[in-house]
Amino acid sequence: MEYLVAVVGDRIQAETVYTDLEKAGFPQENLRIFGTGYQTEQDFDLDDPNENAKQRAFRMMTWLIPFGFFGGVTFNAITGLQTFPWAGVTGNQVIGGVLGAISGSLGALLASGGLGAVLGFGDSRTYRDRLSRGEYLLVIQGSRFQLADVLPIVRRARPLSLQTLQSNR
Repeated sequence: MEYLVAVVGDRIQAETVYTDLEKAGFPQENLRIFGTGYQTEQDFDLDDPNENAKQRAFRMMTWLIPFGFFGGVTFNAITGLQTFPWAGVTGNQVIGGVLGAISGSLGALLASGGLGAVLGFGDSRTYRDRLSRGEYLLVIQGSRFQLADVLPIVRRARPLSLQTLQSNR
């Protein structure tokens, strides 16, 4: 099962999207609003986007760091660069491997969305923080095809954030 989580700034906007989805025939039992006057953050059981981004980053790092290391060593061996003459041939290849591993870890961090989780910007702010700021969450549960059908309706409301999540359960 997948979820579409739309963050809107006020109650009227959340109710408008909810009403538009009802008019479009989307089942009410698959729609939930979180915020003041509706379900509370204790009822909110979706995964934290920061935690998901960190897990994706670590999974990507497990293969990008070794790949970067061997890529750096191979590049140095093929080109024969002697960037640090004091290190010799083997030392330069090791340094190239270390720099490649660092590049691999940065690539994993950027490609996985982990940078937002580490620095705390963008969609990586937790949903609980958004609720405590007075924003509202509209959580729509359905299949990938159902969510694709309702996406234009939700986008018309110009949400502050729009994210698709998969349930781990």
